[in-house]
Amino acid sequence: MNNIPTKPEGFEFLPHDLVSDEIREGITGGVIYEKRPAKMPDGSVAKGLYNAWIILNNPTQFNSYTTDMVKSVILAFRAASNARDVNAVVFTAVGDKAFCTGGNTKEYAEYYAGRPHEYRQYMRLFNDMVSAILACDKPVICRVNGMRIGGGQEIGMACDFSVAQDMARFGQAGPKHGSAAIGGSTDFLPVMIGCEQAMNSGVLCESFSAQKALRLGILTDIVPGLKVDGKYVGNPLVELRMKTDEFGRILHGEAKTGDDLAAGKEMLKRGEIDLSALDAKVEELCTKLMLTFPDCTTKSVEELRKPKLNAWNANKENSRAWLSLNMMTEARTGFRAFNEGTKEHGREIDFVALRRELAEGVKWTEEFINSHMPGARG
Repeated sequence: MNNIPTKPEGFEFLPHDLVSDEIREGITGGVIYEKRPAKMPDGSVAKGLYNAWIILNNPTQFNSYTTDMVKSVILAFRAASNARDVNAVVFTAVGDKAFCTGGNTKEYAEYYAGRPHEYRQYMRLFNDMVSAILACDKPVICRVNGMRIGGGQEIGMACDFSVAQDMARFGQAGPKHGSAAIGGSTDFLPVMIGCEQAMNSGVLCESFSAQKALRLGILTDIVPGLKVDGKYVGNPLVELRMKTDEFGRILHGEAKTGDDLAAGKEMLKRGEIDLSALDAKVEELCTKLMLTFPDCTTKSVEELRKPKLNAWNANKENSRAWLSLNMMTEARTGFRAFNEGTKEHGREIDFVALRRELAEGVKWTEEFINSHMPGARG
């Protein structure tokens, strides 16, 4: 006798979505939305259940998000949040070079620089994107397939879990390129890694390895991403301090130097990136989440998000206003320098010259900004 409950005859769900069917059926605005079958621990399909994959699709620009992409991410998270048959959300990107390096600097430099009112509207969309992640009714996993830098770090830290391949790097870029990491990082980093480490990341903008990210506490797990001669090896550019499994997964590592670094680079040339271990680890985490009571999991996630959410909600609007005004001065200069720079002249300005001239009372004119573009002074 079959005692499994069935859908009541004549019952139809009321729609609560704000999005059209198109966003749930493929590519819109540089973002892919897919529902992939959820898996049981033995790898078999859990019939009728799915994980929603939201995939940034701008690999030629390191998956930096354009205005259209930001809008699509918001809609995709809303769709995943409302989908009754979705167990978890996987937020990731195309390729193996970058999860995301933040906002699209070409768009910033060529459209938003010098237009603070336009950038204020853009920042409303950006804030809504971060809030959409933090408000998702399903647990969100950031699948870190490559670099997670700048705004990419911010939207990554808004997720509930992060799993990375160990060749990925992490960090901020703000004060080096005319901005401040107030799109989430200055809210999340002190909560997640402590004030001093947050200061190092947010002000000095020195990127760090996946191994250090795991030790600091902004990753759930790391897996090897590099295969040499068909076998996974740990990141050869990082000094191994502690092994935890047969792949040489590291809990603590720092960048190699000297001859060790040169040998690591040679090994890197011989290898290839293979993200199958990353995919397996992400699927394993999705399965663990599925094998829980759904409402209890959602409530637990909501409560554990509160430190990040409270800091974010307290600051996001005044941060939006400051970032908009900054598009007339330092952001206008820094984003243009990055966009217009070359390998010969670099992508940063002469900070010493800028500081000296500002100390002498020079105004932020178009001529002043142009004079600080890479290569402008010979």
